[in-house]
Amino acid sequence: MRWEDLAQQPCSLARTLSVVGDRWTLLVLRESFLGIRRFDDFERRLQITRHVLADRLKKLVEAEVLSKVAYQQRPLREEYCLSEKGRDLYPAVLALVNWGDRHMSGEEGAPIRHVHRSCGAAMHGVLVCSECGEPLAPRDVRLEEAPALKGQLLPGHWQARQAEDVL
Repeated sequence: MRWEDLAQQPCSLARTLSVVGDRWTLLVLRESFLGIRRFDDFERRLQITRHVLADRLKKLVEAEVLSKVAYQQRPLREEYCLSEKGRDLYPAVLALVNWGDRHMSGEEGAPIRHVHRSCGAAMHGVLVCSECGEPLAPRDVRLEEAPALKGQLLPGHWQARQAEDVL
């Protein structure tokens, strides 16, 4: 499968990766969640070449993850703001940070603490069931073919199964 074909796959993960699936895009998103909005600030913080940054920002705007908002008229200057679609990526970004904190930090521990504003406690994100609120692990989830998938894959290519069958 070619990278440019990911957006056409009958898989939500593949479609998502077609938008956010490279290292620079995820780092641009990280900076966006930290409040960075201006091109020069992204460039300085990421130490990324201008053309790569411009390409990633353009793709995120085209995907409606970021929106361009004018902050100055003459000359026209725009900043990049997270859209609702972009803000909805926060749990995924936090999950990647949590994984990195747990598996990539080494003996010195995580470089940044995440503190819940409401209660003031250092925290990590937890995936919970949207219906009952219980924490989720892979073995707690059963996969079933949804109507949107019907007829899009070859027989036997994908079968509904318990995650415990695989893990």
